[in-house]
Amino acid sequence: MARFDPRGKANRALLVGVPAYDFKQPGHPFGVSGDLGAVEQNLAALQGALRGGGVFAEDGITVARPHTVDEFDRQLDAAVEAAEGLLLLYFSGHGAVPSTGDELWLLMRRATIVPGDESVFRGATPWKGVLTVLSRARAEQVVVILDCCYAGNASAAWNGLGTAQRQRTSLLMSVQANNRIDAGDGHSPTPYTAQLVRFLSEGLSGQGGEVGFVELAQELWAHMAEHHTTLREPAEPWEPQSRAAASGADVLLAAPPVRSPAGLPPQEPDPAPGGSGAGPSSPQSPGPGPGSDRRPDWLGRLRPLTGRRLAAAIGVPAVLAGLAATGIAALGGGDGAPCKPPLELRLLTDPDLEPTVREAAEGYLTSAENTSEGGCRRTGITVYSAGAAAAVAAFNRQSDPWQRPVADDTNPQRDIGPQPDIWIPGSSASVDRARTASSERTYVALEADPEPFAYSPVVLAVPQDPAAEPLAERVGGLAALTEALRKHEPKSEVRRTDPENTDAGLLATVGLYGAGTQDPATVEHGLAQPGPPSRTGGDLLCSLPDDDIADKRTTVLVPEFLLRSGVGCDSTTRVRRMAEYPVDVPGLSPTFVRVRWPGTERDKDARDNAVERFHTWLTGKGAAAKNGAKASASAVRGGLAVFGNDGFRSASDPHKPLGNGADPSADNGVVFSSFGALDNPGPLAAPAVPAAMTAALKGYREANGPGRVLFLLDSSGSMGSLWEGPGGAPGIISQSLAGLGEQDEYGVWAVATEPGSSRVYSEVLQFGKHRREEAQSAITAKAQVKDLEADPDKALVAALDYMRQHGTDGRGPQLIVYLTDDEDNNRFSEGGRLGALLLSARAERRIPVVMASLDSAGCDKGKPDAAVSEASGGRCLDTKSDLVARLRDEVARTGTGDQG
Repeated sequence: MARFDPRGKANRALLVGVPAYDFKQPGHPFGVSGDLGAVEQNLAALQGALRGGGVFAEDGITVARPHTVDEFDRQLDAAVEAAEGLLLLYFSGHGAVPSTGDELWLLMRRATIVPGDESVFRGATPWKGVLTVLSRARAEQVVVILDCCYAGNASAAWNGLGTAQRQRTSLLMSVQANNRIDAGDGHSPTPYTAQLVRFLSEGLSGQGGEVGFVELAQELWAHMAEHHTTLREPAEPWEPQSRAAASGADVLLAAPPVRSPAGLPPQEPDPAPGGSGAGPSSPQSPGPGPGSDRRPDWLGRLRPLTGRRLAAAIGVPAVLAGLAATGIAALGGGDGAPCKPPLELRLLTDPDLEPTVREAAEGYLTSAENTSEGGCRRTGITVYSAGAAAAVAAFNRQSDPWQRPVADDTNPQRDIGPQPDIWIPGSSASVDRARTASSERTYVALEADPEPFAYSPVVLAVPQDPAAEPLAERVGGLAALTEALRKHEPKSEVRRTDPENTDAGLLATVGLYGAGTQDPATVEHGLAQPGPPSRTGGDLLCSLPDDDIADKRTTVLVPEFLLRSGVGCDSTTRVRRMAEYPVDVPGLSPTFVRVRWPGTERDKDARDNAVERFHTWLTGKGAAAKNGAKASASAVRGGLAVFGNDGFRSASDPHKPLGNGADPSADNGVVFSSFGALDNPGPLAAPAVPAAMTAALKGYREANGPGRVLFLLDSSGSMGSLWEGPGGAPGIISQSLAGLGEQDEYGVWAVATEPGSSRVYSEVLQFGKHRREEAQSAITAKAQVKDLEADPDKALVAALDYMRQHGTDGRGPQLIVYLTDDEDNNRFSEGGRLGALLLSARAERRIPVVMASLDSAGCDKGKPDAAVSEASGGRCLDTKSDLVARLRDEVARTGTGDQG
């Protein structure tokens, strides 16, 4: 894993603590529960640890004890302005949540709590607001540590951050959501901060060395998990939470000098807990001696706080369910000893396969094969997916920046995810496409199984009414099958998913292009699918019920297993479909690939062992399958059974489902005909050929020739905090230019209305052909925030009119992109403006509009952004998904540049 090293940069640490409060119960009816003497100990201990950690200079550490929110805001603003490398914010004090909600508030010294239907916290700052301020920091990385009651409630606001902010913001929370912790005796630090200080001062091994965020979070969790919170009945396991920056890169927090074991001072017992009324992850205690079941003394001194409960009794999700979803280790072994955090494997897969792969991985986490003799979980697995074409390109020619990103344009850590240990592509041919030529330098090695472990043909899912019943009419060449459909229903349509995003979509395109015999432009014109193609087979099947007429006459090219496993829409609103089998469309062949990254040798043996155990459980193959049939039986009951239940066929005999016995090809009770498939459709398509897939992708990208894209950049005053750096609005547009080539035409408008002027935009980049580097430089130099409001509807009407005039030759695709924070969307409601815009968008439907909202709720149903994109045939993007990567995909679909 790449690690951000801030040493030598302008780093800032703001340590905020509130040890004393002016208004306390019982003396004040609206006061807090009491002072927090341990907070003062926290500040002193953490300041000393950071001073000796080698990351922060002494003048880069500020300790604050704010009386009011204004004082806190001033200190936070100063730190945000000064930090250029690492910005660290620490808070210890009273934390609170309202009685009817779960938003975290941080209480300053003069805070009071006004009861009512929803508690009001005066003299407190909302955590969500703190995150908003941190989002405008210039710092390359931001780390927040919260040691307060209800600290875990901070995760919800982090989840709602924009993609750019999540990429660089890491969060440590001392306790799980909706939990409080005792305030302690005030003579020593709180348990969580005590252990935090110990790790930062002594290193994770106790002998010095570098301390990174990821391992620190794991160690804190491990040490606290053996204890319980005491402020709930019954007591709950004490589980500190964390959120690592979504970029996948670690962050160095300290590098205390390495000491020899002989030079270590005697281990001191853990100090008594002084709680900040906060919820910390638990500190390490030397604990009881061998064979003892006695808890550390300080745990016996924990006592419940008095006073009115601030939080509603909101249930915490079941521990086991949470562990299964995240891959966290079990809390304790069979002998009562705490379990260490399991080694975490990262598994990258195709978007169509992700639901099934995730289900299989979750099954493995709790399996006997993944459980030690002591009852602990051996391995955790993080499953994620990325666009198939982007993943192939990243392995093929971006393995170096995947480890060490050096540019905003090419950053697989951001666009795909962390470097995987395992890759399961949709097609075995994609493995060959991902490998570099022998003469090229690479920083990754792909070790693929010689054969796939499952199979699913790509089929024509035909509405059941027009589907031909006889077997002979349900199997044949793709052209013949689609021609028969058109004879039965002249208005019959065929759709397929995005060839950039899934292997199934690309395999369907291989069949549509006839292995190079058909003109891609003619084929694409014949598909005539309104709007951008669906990203997955599930998305495609779910988009049809919105139009009953189209549903009944539309045939879709999707993997057969989706007819069995279903999709996330209500099946009762969908016309039932039957499978027809084109013999010239290659099928899905999921393949297990071990991914190795040279130079990552520290835990090589343990990681190899973990991968091999999962490999054997999933596929029944590998070095760990010592007893042949027995190992295969375990896999069929486990990993292969999951794929079989979802409708996958045996890779060794595609006419049989994956089984549940020692033979992977044995019948597992799945009857294909029960979900519209054929048990034995006869000869199926030959495996995909890498060259055919590469040629089809190239033909798809070039089918419509050069494109035209007009970017509208909201530059009104509210965008100020969303402007700077690669994650700011101009940076997002600059990154999306990677999908445009020198033959494409594009320009950028800044949207802000000058007082008294009818002009609602100014030109940042003249519309025309550009060299990408020059265009990016121009955007950086000329795009500026103005203290003005934006007029989004007028700007979009002007853009539609401009693009209509510049697209009169009828050549090439066109696209309008509007990037905004939605602050001025209230203007849509004035005088029917939105209705007029939607009419204009529908009239120019050949010019799709991508609404890219920096608000996480920008694309919610009923919002103007969603309405405009739908009316124009475009797509709505907001920060609930990876906006940067999705926007680049949309632009790449229109242009001819580097599309991953």
